[in-house]
Amino acid sequence: MNTRLNPIFLEYAKVQTNKIASLVISRATNSRVTNVMDVNDIIEEVPTESSNMVTTRFNTEIINRVRADTTTLVQSHLEQAEQGNLELLPENDYEFDKDAMQEKGGIVFYVPLGQAANIPLIGNLGPKIPIRFHLIGNVESNIGTDIREFGINNAYVEVYIHMKVNVQIIIPMATTSSVVEQRIPVAIGLVKGPVPHIYTNGDSSNAPSVEVPLPLDADPPE
Repeated sequence: MNTRLNPIFLEYAKVQTNKIASLVISRATNSRVTNVMDVNDIIEEVPTESSNMVTTRFNTEIINRVRADTTTLVQSHLEQAEQGNLELLPENDYEFDKDAMQEKGGIVFYVPLGQAANIPLIGNLGPKIPIRFHLIGNVESNIGTDIREFGINNAYVEVYIHMKVNVQIIIPMATTSSVVEQRIPVAIGLVKGPVPHIYTNGDSSNAPSVEVPLPLDADPPE
């Protein structure tokens, strides 16, 4: 019976653990998400020798500071949850064992045997299976960017933190590990460039060009 049910329990435990860990991360970063910056606030112009060219770069000092603060906040919330702080965990959806969490660490919750085994007739009956998961190592985070073309000479830019948490999942007679990943925005916005007088869509030499007429009093383009 244990041999047949262990793979089912492990898969169920992994799904539920990912849900709980993701919720803890979301609650930790909720205040941070409400303060997402405009991407133009972290972009700097770099002077060049040519007056017709503008080079930009991200302000890495601001981005790294936000990354460090967010990583520390997530690590702190997960550690508090492991120590039995039920305020950081989902309400009413799971039965947590606060005493076991405070004594041995880890986040401990119970699920009925029928629910874990996907047996509808006894979904809320049967013995309760304890599931415990621990953090493995520190929370890992990296900075990523998503840049997409938007209109003519504009770009949609998103700078985000890719958060990764390694957890160890323990059930009776078996254990496994899982990775919980989440994407947390740092800055979002449009970067607008000057609209050219001639616009060509595509790299092909046969692609049609559209010429934008200039007003009579406008200076000719350089």
